[in-house]
Amino acid sequence: MTEPFAEDRTDDVLNGLGGLDAHDGDEPMTGDLDLEERRALRRVAGLSTELDDVSEVEYRRLRLERVVLVGVWTEGTAQDAENSLRELALLAETAGSQVLEGLTQRRSRPDAATYIGSGKAEELRDVVIATGADTVICDGELAPSQLRHLEEIVKVKVIDRTALILDIFAQHAKSREGKAQVELAQLNYLLPRLRGWGGNLSRQVGGRAAGGVGIGGRGPGETKIELDRRRIRTRMAKLRRQIAEMGKARDTKRGERRRNMVPAVAIAGYTNAGKSSLLNRLTGAGVLVEDALFATLDPTVRRATTPSGRAYTLADTVGFVRHLPHQLVEAFRSTLEEVTDAHLVVHVVDGSDPEPERQIDSVREVFREIGADSLPELIVINKADAADPLAIARLQRREPHSVVVSARTGQGLDELRAAIERDLPTLAREVRVLLPYERGDLVTAVHDRGEVLKQEHEAAGTVLLARVPEDLAGELARYEDPIPAAS
Repeated sequence: MTEPFAEDRTDDVLNGLGGLDAHDGDEPMTGDLDLEERRALRRVAGLSTELDDVSEVEYRRLRLERVVLVGVWTEGTAQDAENSLRELALLAETAGSQVLEGLTQRRSRPDAATYIGSGKAEELRDVVIATGADTVICDGELAPSQLRHLEEIVKVKVIDRTALILDIFAQHAKSREGKAQVELAQLNYLLPRLRGWGGNLSRQVGGRAAGGVGIGGRGPGETKIELDRRRIRTRMAKLRRQIAEMGKARDTKRGERRRNMVPAVAIAGYTNAGKSSLLNRLTGAGVLVEDALFATLDPTVRRATTPSGRAYTLADTVGFVRHLPHQLVEAFRSTLEEVTDAHLVVHVVDGSDPEPERQIDSVREVFREIGADSLPELIVINKADAADPLAIARLQRREPHSVVVSARTGQGLDELRAAIERDLPTLAREVRVLLPYERGDLVTAVHDRGEVLKQEHEAAGTVLLARVPEDLAGELARYEDPIPAAS
């Protein structure tokens, strides 16, 4: 479902920036260093566990976790169910596991006790034994009781889709804020799923309960689990305060951009659709690019300019996925404000995906959750070099306000820049001014905050015909040039 980008696609992106002095080839960029660090110690699948040299025994701990995938198909077609399981397989591989088998079951709704039903759970146990798997991953969010009952039958660890995505986020978070957001989401998920040690802990009883044990036989109860819950709630409250404090710096920067009337554009879309590659192409940001789900989590804001020279900010945001856990949406709400505060959302879609329409619908569902569904939206169909032309044509009919690009080859980037310029909010005033040469600061302000239509140099100063924000027009009023500049 994803385009197999080459390992060196970051260099391809940087080499094709065209006029941007972003990378001279001598100094590694931030994304290159991040990718090198991430791949410094990789798990290798397929190695024999029969060791000739006893000194290698410690490396057996790096064996990939062997998993079996299972999903319940309640609606849609069989192809939809298979595509959903393929996406789960990509998530599992990103988390560092080896997928051995994938199973789907047709049901009207998931079983309330074991998710797939007791009979199918026994069959799943046979598959686990036959394949030698040590983990079962379910394609859905399971209730605590479902996880516990299924584990009791299959006798191996069972996790759901939400726990898998949270694990990937925990691996890829780098910034202090990102780590705090992921920890908050994990604790929010873990709190209702805490389990004690069952019969090994004494339980509080009374009267003739528990085999006739009465006075003197009462235990302290499962106090350990209550202490854990209290610690988790305390930690969650502390994390929320920390995230709120860290969000103030981003709020300050956004406030400065609003005061300067700098338009904001947010790149959003499905995970692995090519958002970071597109940001590198448009701004030379040099952020990490990898053919993996949720490769980048921390938002990146860079300055960009339209073909006419008007400045705007371009923000890369965390990727979305089908059934994105609500814990993540809540924890990353401060980061997702980069989308809600934008003047334009550049919605990137993987044109080579088997179900690009599903991607669009999933992303727009998250937009509705965070209150960004009313913002102007430009659909960018990426990976045109690997997509089926018929699929692209179908998408363009469905989304008329769209641009087809390839961040890998550079195809369509000029059309994208022009489309962004058209969709940015228009400037309030058109002015013609004669600025003395000693007021170079105002010339710079017009170029940064406005759109210069014409510029000439005369003996008395610089003549500018430009569209500018209302507050800047007030500053320029005293330099108004009533006589049009000579052509």
